[in-house]
Amino acid sequence: MEPVSEFKSKSGLKRIFSAFLYSVDGFKSAWRHEHAFRQEVSVFVVGTLIALILRISAFEKLMLIGVLMLILIVELINSSIEAVVDRVSLERHPLSKNAKDFGSAAVLLTCLLAAGAWGVVLFNRFY
Repeated sequence: MEPVSEFKSKSGLKRIFSAFLYSVDGFKSAWRHEHAFRQEVSVFVVGTLIALILRISAFEKLMLIGVLMLILIVELINSSIEAVVDRVSLERHPLSKNAKDFGSAAVLLTCLLAAGAWGVVLFNRFY
């Protein structure tokens, strides 16, 4: 019989509530320890306010806010990868570098996607 994690034993509403609390802990930790996450939250808040003020369709508002939220999601995944790599070993290793660089590249691609989406919507709105 394989060992079972104590975190996997919950079921039903208790599991959902526990998952919510773990998520809150994740947000708190990211805010406390990840400078990039704090910067991206600032961009998200400002961008969301701008998207809500713009005279564009509800779908366009959703898309603009959605791509900003996607940056936060990918940044959290990137931070998770970095934390696991650092947990395994703090010594320099090519595979550790690759893992961290891949995560960083994913964040960059997401930022480029967001910039493109914002560019298209703003261009269509004002020109």
